[in-house]
Amino acid sequence: MAVMSTRNCPCGLSGTYAECCGRFHAGAAAPTAEALMRSRYSAFVQGDAGYLLRTWHPRTRPGRLDLDPGTRWTGLEILGTVDGSAFHATGVVEFRASYRGGALRERSRFERVAGAWVYVDGEFPEGRAAPPGARGRGRGARRGAGSEGGATAPGCRVPGARRP
Repeated sequence: MAVMSTRNCPCGLSGTYAECCGRFHAGAAAPTAEALMRSRYSAFVQGDAGYLLRTWHPRTRPGRLDLDPGTRWTGLEILGTVDGSAFHATGVVEFRASYRGGALRERSRFERVAGAWVYVDGEFPEGRAAPPGARGRGRGARRGAGSEGGATAPGCRVPGARRP
């Protein structure tokens, strides 16, 4: 896993990785669904599969997640949010995550579990069943990254999965 501390955070917000998403990776709770989504994007950039699994809803989380170290994430754009603040129990974040060779657009759902935001699942609004280079399925989920009806993000594979 790469370690950043003084460079800008991969999620695109101003500030260093340590001041931004690094604090969530170190154990602080993300205050909003968008902050959690940004921190999960940074975890993909950093190759931090442990954080991705810890912040995945227990009902949809795969047992294991392998990240492809060859995937180069190049940017994140938030397209919209619905709810997901300190005053909500659920939230939706739509985003575009660019990687060398393409981009992934996803509408991710989040819920609070024991007060903490977690990723539930996602859908791909552009109508593709899976983004380019995506593979894998996890247990228990209905759709989205690592789930039964969808696919994982580029550079991510749930071991033992069949190709969708």
